[in-house]
Amino acid sequence: MKKQIFAAVLACAVLAGCGPVPWKNGGGETAERTTIAYVPLDDRPDNVERAVYLAESLGYQLAMPETDDYRTRLQDQPLNENGTQYGDRADLYEWVLAQEAAGCDRYILSLDQLLSGGLVNSRSMWEPEPVTLSDGTILTEKELLDNLLTTLAADPNNQVWLLESVMRLAPTVGYDHWDLDGYNALRAYGMEGRPVLEGDALTISNIEADYRLGSGGTVLPLPEFDLEEWEVAEYLAARTRKLTLSDQMLETVTQPGYENFHVLIGIDDSSVEDSIQKNEIAYLRSLLRQGDALLSGVDDLAFKAIARLYLDETGWQGADVTVQYFGGTEEQPACDYDYQPLTTIVEEHTEFFDLTLTAENPDLTVLVLTQPADEAQKAAYYGALIDTLNECREEGMPTILIDAGNGTYGTAFHDALTKETELGWLLSYAGFLDMAIVTGTALSHGVARYAALQSGKADTGMNQAWALTMADSVLKDFCYKNVVREDLIAYVRNDLGGNPDNFWQPAVDLDAVQARLESGMDAATADVIENLEHSNFLSDLSGEEIGWGAVTLGNYRFPWDRAFEISMDITLGSFTEPHKKIFGFYYK
Repeated sequence: MKKQIFAAVLACAVLAGCGPVPWKNGGGETAERTTIAYVPLDDRPDNVERAVYLAESLGYQLAMPETDDYRTRLQDQPLNENGTQYGDRADLYEWVLAQEAAGCDRYILSLDQLLSGGLVNSRSMWEPEPVTLSDGTILTEKELLDNLLTTLAADPNNQVWLLESVMRLAPTVGYDHWDLDGYNALRAYGMEGRPVLEGDALTISNIEADYRLGSGGTVLPLPEFDLEEWEVAEYLAARTRKLTLSDQMLETVTQPGYENFHVLIGIDDSSVEDSIQKNEIAYLRSLLRQGDALLSGVDDLAFKAIARLYLDETGWQGADVTVQYFGGTEEQPACDYDYQPLTTIVEEHTEFFDLTLTAENPDLTVLVLTQPADEAQKAAYYGALIDTLNECREEGMPTILIDAGNGTYGTAFHDALTKETELGWLLSYAGFLDMAIVTGTALSHGVARYAALQSGKADTGMNQAWALTMADSVLKDFCYKNVVREDLIAYVRNDLGGNPDNFWQPAVDLDAVQARLESGMDAATADVIENLEHSNFLSDLSGEEIGWGAVTLGNYRFPWDRAFEISMDITLGSFTEPHKKIFGFYYK
C-alpha cells in the first residue's frame, strides 16, 4: 500500500511539471580566468584532467605544454616524439621561459618532470644527463635548474610553486629494465632501516655513505635480497642524483629574492618509517622555509598546490573541522605504502590547509572509512558512516568523504552509498589510490570548494568544473576501480594472454580491450549516474542549493596502455532548480 501511495504522489509531482528545470542562476556569469602555467608530473589523469577541473573550479585556467612533452611510455610502447620513454626536458624548459616572456605570473612546476622527464624516469636516471636546447645550447641539469629559478625570480609579481618528491623505495615495474622480481627485491632492500643521522651528521655525503648499511652499521648483504651489485649501484646512484637536485633547489630558494617561491615535497610510496627514505626526509625537512611543506603523497601534489595557491590569494583564514573515523584502524598505516598512521597523515594535511581540529561546532566535517578492525563488523562500520553522512546532509553540514578502506569492503560500501546517500551533495570524495594520496586529494578538493563557496564568488563555470571532478572521482572509484577494472584485468590476462600492467608486453588486441572497457563502464555506471543526476549541491554556505543535470560519459581511454587507470570525457547537462525530496528520495 505504501508503495502505491508513493507511486501516486510521485506521478502527480511529475505531471505537475516538476521535472528538470534549467537553473537560471547556476552560480552567475562565468568570470575571467587567471592563468597558471603548469608543468605536470606526467600524463596520468590526476596530473592532467583532474588538475584542470580543480583549477577551473577555483576560477583559474591551466596553460600546459604539448602532451607529448610530458608523456611517460612504459616498456615496448611507442616512443615519444623525442625518441624516449619520458618527457622532453628541453621543450619543457623553453616552454616555461616562453610563458614568462608572455607575462604569466602564476606557476606550478613539477621538478620531476622538468629535470627527469617524469616521476617514473626520475627513479631510473642514475647519472646526470645534459640537456640540449633547440638552438644547440647544452645545459647541465644544475645549469638548467639554476637558469629556470633565476629567470622566474626576476619578476617579483610571480607566484611559483615547485613540486618535488622523495624517491620511493623501488623503481617502476615495466619501465627501463625493471620487472616485478627486481621491484620486490629493491623494495625489500630499501625498507631496511639505515643508521639514523642527526644534527651536523645529516649531510648528503653521509646519507649516501650509509645507503648500503643496515641500522646496526654493517653492510647489507645483497644475496639476501637476491640482488646483484649493478642493480643496487644504479638504484643508489638514482637516489643520490635526485637528492642532490632537491638540495640545489632548496638552497637556491632560501636566498633573498625567492620569497614568492613555495616548495611542496611529497613522499612517494613508502613503508615503515625506518627505511632508506628516513634520512632523506629528515635532510629535506631541515631545509624547508616557513610555508614550505613535506607531506605524504605524490600524485596529489598538484591538487595541494592549486588549492593552497587559491587559499593564499583569497585571504583564507582557516576553518574548524571535525574528523570522524569509522572502522577502528585509524591509528595504524592505512596501507603497505604509507609510513605513518592514518591519523598523522590527516593531521599533517589539515595543518597544511589551516584547518583546526575540533569536536564541537565545526565549519565542515570529514568522514573517513578505515580498514576494518573486525572483519565481521564491516557492514556496521560503513553503516554508521552512512548514517552520519545523512545526518550531515540533513543539517546542511559541508562534508568531505574519504574511503581509506583500501578495497577491503569490496563493492558493498559503494553500493550502499549509491543506494542510501546523495553523492552529488558532498564537497569532495576520494578513494582511488594509496591512502596518503587519497587524503591529500579529498582535502585539497573539499577545502578549496568550501573556500570558494565561502567567498560567494563560485560562478557557473566554477560549479561545472567542481561537478566534473566530483563525478570523475566517484565514477572511477565506484565503477571502474572495484568493478570494471577487475573484469578487465582477468580479460586481458586470461582471454587475451596479455599483461594488464602493460598492453604491449606482449602486444594485445587494443580494440578488444577498448570494447570491453566501454561495455563494462556502460553497465557499471548507470546507478551512480542516476544518483548524481538526482542530487543537489551547495551553491553557497547559506544553504542555497542547485540541482545536478544530466551526466554523460564517453571517449574512454587508457593513458598508459595499462588497466590501472583510465581517462574519460564527462559532459554535464544544464544545472536545474533543486530536486525535490519525497519520502527520502530526490527526484528530478
